[in-house]
Parts: sequence; C-alpha cells; structure tokens
Amino acid sequence: MPASIRVSSRNARFQQWQALLTSRQKRQRAGEFLVQGVRPISVAVRHGWPLRALIYDDRKSLSRWAEGILGSSSVQRVAIAPDLLRELGEKLDEPPELVAVAEIPPDHYTRIPVQPGFLGMAFDRPSTPGNIGTLVRSADAFGAAGVIVTGHAADPYDPKSVRASTGSLFSIPVVREASPQGVMAWVRSLREDGLPVVVAGTHENGAVDIAGYDLTQPVLIVIGNETTGLSSAWREACDVVLRIPIAGSASSLNAASAGTVALYEASRQRTGAQ
Repeated sequence: MPASIRVSSRNARFQQWQALLTSRQKRQRAGEFLVQGVRPISVAVRHGWPLRALIYDDRKSLSRWAEGILGSSSVQRVAIAPDLLRELGEKLDEPPELVAVAEIPPDHYTRIPVQPGFLGMAFDRPSTPGNIGTLVRSADAFGAAGVIVTGHAADPYDPKSVRASTGSLFSIPVVREASPQGVMAWVRSLREDGLPVVVAGTHENGAVDIAGYDLTQPVLIVIGNETTGLSSAWREACDVVLRIPIAGSASSLNAASAGTVALYEASRQRTGAQ
C-alpha cells in the first residue's frame, strides 16, 4: 500500500482537482476527472477502472467501506483537510469520505464489445450532462454494449453525468465522436465484417411505431438533441426513424427518457424472442 501524502492548503494540486469540477478543457488536458459517491467509486474499483488518487480525511474515523477501498487499491492516497474535501465532493454539509481521481479512457471503438446480438446507443449532441449519465445508466440496465456521444455535446465526464450514471459509466464504454460520419464509418466496418447493424433513429414524427419494429436484430439506436432532435446528417444516415407513441399534452419525451423507452423495448423484444 503506497504511503499517503497530505494536502492542507489550496496548493497547485488541489486547484487542479478543483478545476476538474467545472472545466471540460482542464479535464481533457489532464486526462482525468473526479468521482464522487459510494456507488460510483465502488463500481469503478470493482471494474478495475484506472484511478490516479483516492482523496480522504485521515482525521476522522472512516467506515468499513472507505477503509476497504483505501486498503484494496494501490493508487496514491491523499489526506486532505475536511473543508477542501467538502469542496471536491460538492457537499454543503459533511464532507464525503472519499473522492477518487480517475483517468479518462481513449475514445476508441475497440472499447465497445461487438457480438451477434449487438445493441448500441448513440446520443446526438446532448446539451445536459445529467441526461448523458441517465442514458448510460439505462444502457447498462438494458444490456447495451456501449454509448456513443456525438457532435458538439456535453461532457460524459462532467461530475453531473458521472453522478447521474450511478456507476454505470464504469460498467459500459462511452465513446465520444465528432460527427455522425465517424460513427457510420465504424458501422460500415461492422457490416463489412458480416454484422448487419441497422441504424434506427427516434423522433416524434418517426415513420414506424417502435413496438412494431424488429429490435432483436443488431441495432444502433440514435437519440437526438434535447431541443432540436436528430440532426439532418443523422436523419440521412438512419435506416429507419422510429416513433414512441405518447398521449397527454406533452409533445415529446425527454431525450434520456426516450432513450430509456427504446432500450426497454429492445430488451423486451429480445427477452420474448429467447
């Protein structure tokens, strides 16, 4: 077990960690992000996610959980003043027991496992990090292989996204891609390798009801931006655009909610087909 170092002031190292809370640019430059909360940290450790530091307050009695995480990891342990730990944990009252510093993985499609029954999700230009985390959580729950975040989008490694995923960010791969064209190049490579992946978009004016479309085949489901829906590039790329029937005064579902419904429907069909 590595020896602990101590941070008791707002030194350069603390300021770097603090910047990870609010600056996407600094997260990307440092190649790291903060993980807050018992479940996200536990899932990260369980899945062997690369961690760079575990930050804690050694002046208070830690729980069995915190002691176990600190004792089982070989990463750097950092003892920190409680008021500084409270800031990193974004807590208004008591500081958290632990905050982890985790590495940002490469945006490689090789991280996404591809099987004959492939189910994937793409999120087009999401503007809200919480929606990314929520969709990642749903993708994990309903058996998706991974989530691709496309275009000018919120950051999957924003603390709001990490918290909303409740640890699922560490269970399934999330890959960032600049454009639909980059995703479609990957899809074409899968097709050339013999996997006939269908690209199915979702839109309130889609041509086909989602329950009437075969989602047991290999499929990449695409969810549009929260305000503007699917981009024109994605609409052109999709093999089919599906509609989720709704009632009431709502004109459409929240993007993450629509993605969750689509993932559930795919899971329902696949379970019924077994």
